[in-house]
Amino acid sequence: MRCREDGTTGLRIAFAMPMESGNGDRPRHRPAHVPRAVVAPGDTALIALPGDRSARPVERGGFLLFLALVSLALLAVVLPFFTPLLWATLGAILFQPLYRWFLARRPGKESQSALASMVVIMFAVVLPALWIGSAVVDEAAGLFVAFQDGNIDVSTYFQQVFEALPANIQTSLESAGLGDLGAIQRRATAFIEASLGLIATQAIAIGGSVFGFVLGFGIALYVGFFLLRDGQTIGEAVLAALPMERSVADRLAERFLTIVRATIKGSVVVGLVQGALGALTFWIVGIPSVLLLGVIMAIASLLPALGPAIVWVPAAVYLLATGAVWQGIVVVVSGVAVIGMADNVLRPILVGRDTGIPDWLILVTTLGGIALMGLSGIVVGPLVCGLFLAGWAIFAEQRAAA
Repeated sequence: MRCREDGTTGLRIAFAMPMESGNGDRPRHRPAHVPRAVVAPGDTALIALPGDRSARPVERGGFLLFLALVSLALLAVVLPFFTPLLWATLGAILFQPLYRWFLARRPGKESQSALASMVVIMFAVVLPALWIGSAVVDEAAGLFVAFQDGNIDVSTYFQQVFEALPANIQTSLESAGLGDLGAIQRRATAFIEASLGLIATQAIAIGGSVFGFVLGFGIALYVGFFLLRDGQTIGEAVLAALPMERSVADRLAERFLTIVRATIKGSVVVGLVQGALGALTFWIVGIPSVLLLGVIMAIASLLPALGPAIVWVPAAVYLLATGAVWQGIVVVVSGVAVIGMADNVLRPILVGRDTGIPDWLILVTTLGGIALMGLSGIVVGPLVCGLFLAGWAIFAEQRAAA
């Protein structure tokens, strides 16, 4: 590429010079006659000389097709490990401040800082999660067997709660068709057995493919190390390669990070805290299977408006109806003043700003993500929704500006 400025008009002309055949390091001399472009003085005109490959759209289209095909091929190759790669990426984003903390104390030791961060993550997050998960699976399997063997009589619980209700409420329930305790028992038993059976089935599936679980776990740790160490460089390279304006790419990247942090910190972390508080409350009042109920409460906390109340309200109603007054009062007070307030106190501290996604969309996309992808859908569902809203907002701004 060479530039020449016309002294009369002030026009700068950039010539795309073809390379000498057989000698790739020397351009040919510019031909004597070059077409002149009609542009304003001070502007630069790009003149494509004969033989310039940039002037051939077929070659460029073929290269773009190659990029698309090889990108799809890479996606197909790594798709079996999508879940461990996803959680490695999310973990690297969430624990990037921890890595920066270690790096600030050992400047220039990126690998050592990343390794120290992975050790902290292993002992503070991964191992406790595996222990809690195995305990929850054991409790769910035990309850499932107890329901199948008839050791847990649901009808007795329903009868006690129903008889403790005021007469007018009993009449209203009977008129609505909810007075048939036998039918309610059958539906409740079927629902509980299906839920507990699902947990047991997933546990059996994981245990039956131990090699696959260990392989995915190892990939997540291995990739997470490099994403912690080189994540910023990789992110910059991805943004520079995206086929869109850099300002748009930066806005989408900022939106991506905001939603990921809000979902993990503001939903997963808060849910774990609420689940732990609920499990502690149930343990104090003597309710069995506290770990299982705590995990269910943590998952329920992802649902806007209702949240953990789906779990502790029925528990409090049962305790009060069966004469366990102080236990029921403890559950109510803890649910309102401790478990419920944890969300209001922790979420602004951990997130710092709103994701801008309406609550009803968070509910729908979270449930849809869980139905489509399992546990990963807790993050992927709201993330896709947030990027969808951000993309259309940018498109509307561009149309308005045009």
